Amino acid sequence: MLLRPGSARGLPGEMAVRWLGPAGLRLLLRAAGAGPASGSAAGRSVLGAPWRPGVAWRPSRCGGSAAEASATKVEDDPLLQWLLLLIPVTAFGLGTWQVQRRKWKLKLIAELESRVMAEPIPLPADPLELNTLEYRPVRVRGRFDHSKELYVMPRTMVDPAREAQEAGRISSSAESGAYVITPLHCSELGTTILVNRGFVPRRKVNPETRQKGQIEEEVDLVGMVRLTETRKPFVPENNPEKNQWHYRDLEAMARATGADPIFIDADFQSTVPGGPIGGQTRVTLRNEHLQYIITWYGLCAATSYLWLKKFTRRSPLLR
Repeated sequence: MLLRPGSARGLPGEMAVRWLGPAGLRLLLRAAGAGPASGSAAGRSVLGAPWRPGVAWRPSRCGGSAAEASATKVEDDPLLQWLLLLIPVTAFGLGTWQVQRRKWKLKLIAELESRVMAEPIPLPADPLELNTLEYRPVRVRGRFDHSKELYVMPRTMVDPAREAQEAGRISSSAESGAYVITPLHCSELGTTILVNRGFVPRRKVNPETRQKGQIEEEVDLVGMVRLTETRKPFVPENNPEKNQWHYRDLEAMARATGADPIFIDADFQSTVPGGPIGGQTRVTLRNEHLQYIITWYGLCAATSYLWLKKFTRRSPLLR
């Protein structure tokens, strides 16, 4: 493209700056033979403002100035400073609350362990006494009614050694099966209770496949008292008509079998050859409060450091 002397007058100021820049404009004016006066006029026609020798053109910094002003405004806002301070304060409060929760949970675990390891007592005649005896071993004597078995499934056998080895794994090698719940008529109390005799694999759920374990004579056994269980999320509803049970609903189980709503888990020593494997009581309480304590106190320390670093040097409140 060829430029004739004076042709820059027809270009808008923005186009001239974009195409030529300040140095290009000076060369253009010199090539056009403009003197100081004409150069000044050409400068005005190109840039739309008087030409000032020695002053270099610079891009605008309005955006950066606005950002700096906004950051300064945030740092100088006392209300915002105190609102941000609520983050470490709240984290500290939650960490302290978890300390108290951990103390409570450790005490509860200790009480539960002492209850599980206590000597068995005779089953109380008053069912109301059982409300405070969950996980307490009791002794009973009676005869099973195998014709009214209930099956809680799917279940896996309680095996602490295997569960410890598979801790953290996504899948488990445990075989699926059912807990066999059988009414037991207690000869000493004259009542009928429900006994979780233990675990059987799925292929042994049908009692015809385990006739050897269907004992008919009176038995003495020890079991742990269990209370009714509420249905957890995503657990299917029980179906008493089809004898399909997914959680321990004592009232419904009692109606289905004609027993009293009293339930015990038979211990491992009650196991007989060919019968269900006893000792299927899971005595565990989650205690994850220590990691919560570390999380909340860590968050408190990090946010406190950030708050102090940002506001203490400039804040008039802390001077």
